[in-house]
Amino acid sequence: MSSIGKIKKIAGPLVIATGMRDANMFDVVHVSEQKLIGEIIEMHGDQASIQVYEETAGLKPGEPVESTGAPMSVELGPGLIGSIYDGIQRPLDDILKVTGSNNLLRGVQVPSLKRDRLWEFVPKAKPGDPVVPGDVIGTVQETDVVEERIMIPYGVTGTVKEITGGKYHVTDKVAVIETAKGDVPLTLMQKWPVRRERPYAKKLPPDEALVTGQRVIDMFFPIAKGGVAAVPGPFGSGKTVIQHQLAKWANADIVVYIGCGERGNEMTDVLNEFPELIDPKTGKSLMERTVLIANTSDMPVAAREASIYTGITIAEYFRDMGYSVALMADSTSRWAEALREMSGRLEEMPGEEGYPAYLGSRLAQFYERAGHVVALGSEGRTGALSVIGAVSPPGGDISEPVSQATLRIVKVFWSLDANLAYQRHFPAINWLTSYSLYLDTVGKWLDREVAPDWMESRQKMMSILQDESKLNEIVQMVGMDALSAPDRLKMEAARSIREDFLHQNSFDEIDTYTSLRKQYLLAKLVIAYYEQSSEALKKGCALQPLIDLPVREAIGRYKYTPEDKIDGEYEAVLGQLAKEIGEALKKED
Repeated sequence: MSSIGKIKKIAGPLVIATGMRDANMFDVVHVSEQKLIGEIIEMHGDQASIQVYEETAGLKPGEPVESTGAPMSVELGPGLIGSIYDGIQRPLDDILKVTGSNNLLRGVQVPSLKRDRLWEFVPKAKPGDPVVPGDVIGTVQETDVVEERIMIPYGVTGTVKEITGGKYHVTDKVAVIETAKGDVPLTLMQKWPVRRERPYAKKLPPDEALVTGQRVIDMFFPIAKGGVAAVPGPFGSGKTVIQHQLAKWANADIVVYIGCGERGNEMTDVLNEFPELIDPKTGKSLMERTVLIANTSDMPVAAREASIYTGITIAEYFRDMGYSVALMADSTSRWAEALREMSGRLEEMPGEEGYPAYLGSRLAQFYERAGHVVALGSEGRTGALSVIGAVSPPGGDISEPVSQATLRIVKVFWSLDANLAYQRHFPAINWLTSYSLYLDTVGKWLDREVAPDWMESRQKMMSILQDESKLNEIVQMVGMDALSAPDRLKMEAARSIREDFLHQNSFDEIDTYTSLRKQYLLAKLVIAYYEQSSEALKKGCALQPLIDLPVREAIGRYKYTPEDKIDGEYEAVLGQLAKEIGEALKKED
């Protein structure tokens, strides 16, 4: 231990200790005889302010405080996938085994990665090979779907002196690297300080879509691989539902889900649901590519602040292997409340609504760790880390500080609307107030990869929806009968977009996920109905027969078409549409 002091004062999760002159900022400390885990967050001379990540009730002035001399770090290696951790990477299942209690007992110290489990290490490098940080020297098949790549740690450059395959524990030596400063033994595990971003070789522009299978997102407000998005909304508007859907269906190799300060029952749903969900890409359980971090509202407040750093460091580790990682933080509002509480305990000058003045910069530091990057190493692997943060503003008022600070940082804003949620319209993303700043770059990718008129189709639908909003104001004042026939047809087309395209049933096994090709064809059907009906109106057809066309039901049912039949069904519905409009015109003649 590098420094031993004594408790001077206790204020909730904040402990003031004296005699800590040899300690450093962000050192991990053990507080009292119970060895409660804490972190130094402020230093004045020999006095340290310590954020304690466990319940501090019963502590007394004079009890010892010991610094470990190392910053808060996570263990990275085989065993992460499928694990359920608390906010400071303590495995909840192992704590249950050790204590026999369903509650988190104080002072329990359990290693983050299981020390008794053997892993099959397959070498990729051989003695004499030159290596630099980030090079893959071997692999471990962690689950059926995730291959863990054992990388040279940051700061180690040299030559492989010895390397042996076989079954190892995470702490066993698997290789020795000969460097200019001497031999460096390597194990399957490495550590990384959570508040420090993991380095990479180069950041790439985010120009490829993170395909989610949610039509309102992919077609209207896409997020790029390596992008950042915020989902603000009031209680009950579906923030958690959207994050669950993205965790299940987004085309990411690894999912890191952080339950940060939300209610325990929501995290329980995740814990019960994810192991039973079958991953459509692999046919295996979704937990075989998921890491869960649970720090719910009844767990220590201070650890809530650490949980998002723990999660994003684990996510960066898999990104460095060359994987696409999706991180869900639910919710950053609860994390900001933990910041506010600690700031108040430190008696710092408060900013708006009592939040610390540095709230915006802390949020920016978190979201800036996302990105599409070329990882360290000589092979030039690329990996992506996409971050989707839920924001829970009180009463849904996004003018509050956390929402505003988040909106200044993120590039995608999915605005959840309580009115849509009450109408059972899910996802309850408001198409008039949401936006995506990735639209230009990702749009080019979608035009190239899916269909050359993808963005044109999107624009046509968005124009109809925007016109509907203006027409609704007229309808509310003077009634639907005051509208002209073309405007009434536009209202019908907008209803079709809302009900047939934007509304998605997450409980239907077909409608819960829509491929990009199917999204495009469904959009084309909705647009074709509007454009062909508009032409029929110009040729003298009455409005009501166009509104009552039987084909509209077929268009509405198209979203329930299995993926292997979408092209044939599209042609059939298109043909039916042309036939019925032709018949409507003949009747008029």
